[in-house]
Amino acid sequence: MKLVISDPKTGKTYQTEIPKEQEGSVIGAKIGAEIEVGVAPGYKLKITGGSDKDGIPMRHDVSGGRKTYVIISSGPGVRVKEKGERRRKAVRGNIVTSEIAQLNTIVVSPGEKKLEELFPPKEKKEEKK
Repeated sequence: MKLVISDPKTGKTYQTEIPKEQEGSVIGAKIGAEIEVGVAPGYKLKITGGSDKDGIPMRHDVSGGRKTYVIISSGPGVRVKEKGERRRKAVRGNIVTSEIAQLNTIVVSPGEKKLEELFPPKEKKEEKK
């Protein structure tokens, strides 16, 4: 499962992978819950959303961890073209399950080390000419 950590103080995001052994600590948590993950020791992270392996987004107002179709007019999972337009879209519930591929979080309280030290920037690959 990918973990995207947003730091509101710096405005930067960091992406990492949660090991299979540690996924159990986040499965069952709801959107809005504060969690601690082993890849970012000391950091309290608040779950803001996520998406499954097919790219279907999680919504905070859909209960459970299932995939369902709802009629929505705004928010994650829909882009309306006209005012008042509503669409039936596939969304995931607000509970993290094993089908979730990406989990979006925000830093609530920082740890001892800075996120830049925990997740150093990757070197860019050279372009082929």
